[in-house]
Amino acid sequence: MKQQGMALASSALLACGGTLVMSAYAQDVELPRMDIVGRDESARSKIPGTVDVINQQQLELLQPLSLQDALKTVPGVNIRGDEGGLGSIPNIGIRGLNPSRSQKVLLLEDGAPIHPSLFISSASYYSPPVDRMSGIEVLKGASGLQYGPSNIGGVINYLTKTPEHGFKLSGKAGNYGYRLAQIEAGGKSESNGAVAGINIIKSESDGYQANGYKMYDILFKGGIAIDQDQWLSLKYTHYDNNINTSYVGLRPNQYLGKYSANPAPNDYFVTQRNAVDLNHSWEIGPDTKLNTLVYWSKLDRDYWRQSIRTRNADQTVFNTCNGSANCMFGRNREFQMLGMDSRLNQSFNAMGIDNELEFGIRLHTESQINQMVGSTSFVKSGSVLGHEENKANSMAMYLQNRFLLSKNVAVIPGLRLESYRQSRNNVITNASGSTKNLEYVPQIGATWQIEPELQIYSSIYKGFAPAQLATAISEKGVDQQLDPERSTNIEFGLRGKNAGFTYDAAVFSMNFSNQIVHQSLASGISKANGGKSLHQGTELALGYQLDTGWGINGNLTYIPVAKFVGNSSMGADGNRIPYTAKLVSNLGVNYQANGFKTLLSLNYLSSQYADSANTVIQNAIGTLGEIPSITTVNWSANYEVNKSLKIFGVVNNLLNRRYISSRSPDGIFAGAPLNFQAGMSYQFF
Repeated sequence: MKQQGMALASSALLACGGTLVMSAYAQDVELPRMDIVGRDESARSKIPGTVDVINQQQLELLQPLSLQDALKTVPGVNIRGDEGGLGSIPNIGIRGLNPSRSQKVLLLEDGAPIHPSLFISSASYYSPPVDRMSGIEVLKGASGLQYGPSNIGGVINYLTKTPEHGFKLSGKAGNYGYRLAQIEAGGKSESNGAVAGINIIKSESDGYQANGYKMYDILFKGGIAIDQDQWLSLKYTHYDNNINTSYVGLRPNQYLGKYSANPAPNDYFVTQRNAVDLNHSWEIGPDTKLNTLVYWSKLDRDYWRQSIRTRNADQTVFNTCNGSANCMFGRNREFQMLGMDSRLNQSFNAMGIDNELEFGIRLHTESQINQMVGSTSFVKSGSVLGHEENKANSMAMYLQNRFLLSKNVAVIPGLRLESYRQSRNNVITNASGSTKNLEYVPQIGATWQIEPELQIYSSIYKGFAPAQLATAISEKGVDQQLDPERSTNIEFGLRGKNAGFTYDAAVFSMNFSNQIVHQSLASGISKANGGKSLHQGTELALGYQLDTGWGINGNLTYIPVAKFVGNSSMGADGNRIPYTAKLVSNLGVNYQANGFKTLLSLNYLSSQYADSANTVIQNAIGTLGEIPSITTVNWSANYEVNKSLKIFGVVNNLLNRRYISSRSPDGIFAGAPLNFQAGMSYQFF
């Protein structure tokens, strides 16, 4: 107890910026967290689905500006450009699903959800800084059982850095006024029973479209061994970002004229998030382990936009702010989320068959305050024009067992139950309503280790995503009796490695019985049932590392089928789903020797449609029309001068290609032009 008390006191000193005196020879501490893949080498081989992991060494080699830049290198992942916050607003799609606000993928950080909410609105407004991450886990297929909801495409888990002993300063700068400063400090107890650390990041940029941002992020993370078989960890994060950006993009003539000013200079996207995670891990016995995660988050998003008078091919004309009428409108939302996720793992033998049983339960509640505020000036305050207070509660349980039929063959059946209730309340009109649902999510998968260098895997499972509250319940409080999204997903693949050669290939099919498609219109965003749709494709990833220090890796995702089936309100039979490229590919060549690492990478994205009607010819205001294919080239390098000093840099879009990254939500958003960042880090002790 005395040692634990000293460790906790040291943690408090660290959090306050104090100096710790600790053993420099303490062993590495692994704080308890919920991984979706696992830390040991055999973890990937137990999953009957496609798995991709980006580790810290790969992140250092890539030097990504954002998490989305790193995810571009993962097969099956499609990133749609955001509104200019350099990756601050994530638009991530998987296997041909619409990437708008990452609504078709479940985003986690250390196992805890980072969407503002899961059942009220799954749109994501927040992406943590890549600079405080140690890795990224991506699970596609066979993911609906253990994690949910809204994970039909897959699950992405960001892994934060574990505190390390010492004090480290990092800084980098680039064009377009980009600057970032980072402080990392940490310490461990003499007995190695406790660890704590703090990570502070301040970043800003003028933006390549005069849409700059100022971001501040703080992470505190600590843990302690409360017994020889129990561990407890605590994580607190604070994030603040003010982005001068908008739904409004460029008009056709502005894009052609390489207009560099902000098309909506008075619009601001302001986000603040606080979150706490408490993790407990208990090794009850040699074959029994219990992990429990309690998570809480509060996200405030104020989106101030100047009202539009008219749009034409040359510009967007805004209403004048002269104090006589509302001209600025704030779509201001506050989300709170609280949950507990507990998972029990038990290994046993029954009737001569080895089993690995996993049982989990999650209790979750969330709330939203949604206000529309009107202002007659550019001051970010005014009269409340709309006010809703919405809630959702859910309980989920799952049971999965891995039957090891032989040394090399395993079958993994499972079932998840998800019960949820959504309620909508208009404070001004007193209109209210609610809806509830119970979903069964079955799955069966299998793995077969044919040779030490080759494994085959396959799975079939039901995908599920609830209709978001604003769609499920009308403004008058009427339950729309809207079915959730449901899909039957099938996947078959192989993976392995032999000496320096690695390979992974998969074919997949996602058959939706009721896909909800988010459609971008000139006036904003609308939703409707897309009816039936079908996604079919293949993924291939290859890599080879030579003894000479050279390496090459590449991957491609080919999705020939991503179409509506039957006539629906959003797309005719056979029309392609918006923002689903047929081909996405990556190629990288790297070299590593004597502390020097460099990577030249290429990314190709084929043409896409911006709407469900598959409009090819651009309309007058740029919201419709085909998005041409694009190839971009990046170059990065870093050099470890000594154990304390590292220097690094990256050039993105090396050939300075001008391209359209999106026509959504309202106009043309140009992709990032040539941009570079360079910096250094120094480990003091």
